[in-house]
Amino acid sequence: MNSDVSTEGLQARLELTQQELLFASLDELKPSLTIKPHKLLPDRYANRDFFLADLFDCKLKDDGASMEAPIFTLATKPDLSTWTWQSKDGAKSVEVYPSVKGRATQFDKDVLIFVISQLREGMNIKRTDAENRTVRFVVYDYLVSTNKPTGGNQYERLEYALDRLAGTRIKTNIKTGNELQKRNFGIIENWSIVEKSPDNDRMIGVEVTLSKWLYNAVEAREIVTIHRDYFRLRKPLERRFYELARKHCGHQSSWKIGLGLLREKCGSHSHLRAFRAQIVAIVRSNTLPEYLTVFDHDNDQVVFYNREPVKMLGSALHKPGAS
Repeated sequence: MNSDVSTEGLQARLELTQQELLFASLDELKPSLTIKPHKLLPDRYANRDFFLADLFDCKLKDDGASMEAPIFTLATKPDLSTWTWQSKDGAKSVEVYPSVKGRATQFDKDVLIFVISQLREGMNIKRTDAENRTVRFVVYDYLVSTNKPTGGNQYERLEYALDRLAGTRIKTNIKTGNELQKRNFGIIENWSIVEKSPDNDRMIGVEVTLSKWLYNAVEAREIVTIHRDYFRLRKPLERRFYELARKHCGHQSSWKIGLGLLREKCGSHSHLRAFRAQIVAIVRSNTLPEYLTVFDHDNDQVVFYNREPVKMLGSALHKPGAS
């Protein structure tokens, strides 16, 4: 019995000694185990002279000024005509002068929507590079974001679009950011290819410098959020039709406009009869994002209904004289 007790006592003392040795060794190691504080690596490109468009799932933004005034041609062939527009009250006017490659088109505007959407999001999250009017982006990202194929002649078509955007000159009394541009200017000041594919000379990276007029609008939040399905609309007139709905109807339950004034706001060259047929076709297709449209034959006008208020759908569909 005593033998068992002494054995247990020795084992207990042995375990205690082992623990003391362990803690002693840990104390000796403490200096080497201490995690030294460290700083972040330096931001080597904090002061770059361009905004890098590398943000995903940004809300799409359209500038309010060009949603109001028909700056972009609806033509799909080179439009070499000078275009002038004045608001109904005569307070706003725009003169648009094409280059030898033609006036910038409604499809060319996709570039601007992509760029200003990225830029505004950069401003929202307070990125310092968003202070630059020059925006650099990867062409593949642009094509995907605007619902375009990523092969074929899309890269060449983008190059033509950039040429038209830079070549089209504007003179207007429409202020952006409470500033009037007392000169004519390009929709974009310039653009350049910053990276090409080594295999086929296809452009990979592009830089675009926005006009001060357009940048001011983005900075002053004179922009409107648009639906992603805008890029699924097939025809230039459909896209322009949606822009006007988004600009003027917005979140209201409804908005109506006479056909003649609608033709002016769309910037259409078509005769009124042909334009009426085009609008009726769009109304019947019912593909416009966010809005249900009705053609009122009795009053020769279009009525836009916001799709959100469900109660408006029934009244729109049962409206007398509606298509």
